[in-house]
Amino acid sequence: MPIRTILHYPDPRLRVKAKPVVVVDDTIRTLIDDMAESMYAAPGVGLAATQIGEDKRLFIIDIADEDAPSELRVFINPEIVASAGQQLYREGCLSFPGVSEDVTRAAEVTVRALDRDGNAFELSASGLLAVAIQHELDHLDGKLMIDHLGVIKRRIVHRKMLKKDDGPRTPAH
Repeated sequence: MPIRTILHYPDPRLRVKAKPVVVVDDTIRTLIDDMAESMYAAPGVGLAATQIGEDKRLFIIDIADEDAPSELRVFINPEIVASAGQQLYREGCLSFPGVSEDVTRAAEVTVRALDRDGNAFELSASGLLAVAIQHELDHLDGKLMIDHLGVIKRRIVHRKMLKKDDGPRTPAH
C-alpha cells in the first residue's frame, strides 16, 4: 500500500469532476487501501480520490479520535439524498496545507453510497461527519473549500497557496 501524492491547490486536477465507479473490484479496493494509507500519513480525516489524481467517485473518512480505534468509512458513488439545518465549521483540507477557514454547510445529511464491497448503504450524519461528507463530496464534483469563501478570503487563501506552491508532496514516513 504505497502512500500516494496528495495534490495541492492550485493543481488543475483538483477541479476534475469524478466519474462513477462502474465495478467495485480488487483494483478499487487497492485504491481505497492506498488512499487510507495516504490519509493517515498526512494526517487527515478524509480524502477524495480526485485529491490523488484519480477521477473516481470515491472518498474515505475516519473521524475517530487519535487515541481511538479506526472508524474508516468508504463512500463509493455517494449522493446526498437529504439535508437539513446549517452549521459553521472550521475546515481544513489536505489539498490546502496550513489553511483552515470557517465554512457553512448543512447540519445534517443523509448520504447513499456503496461500501468497499459494493454493498449499498444509507447513512444519516451530523456534526463533523456531516461536514466531512459534504467536503469530500465537493471534491468529487471539482469544488473546493475555497469556493465556499467570500471574495476577499478566497483571494487571501489563493495568494497564500501560490506562495507555498512548490508542487504536490508525498507525506514523510
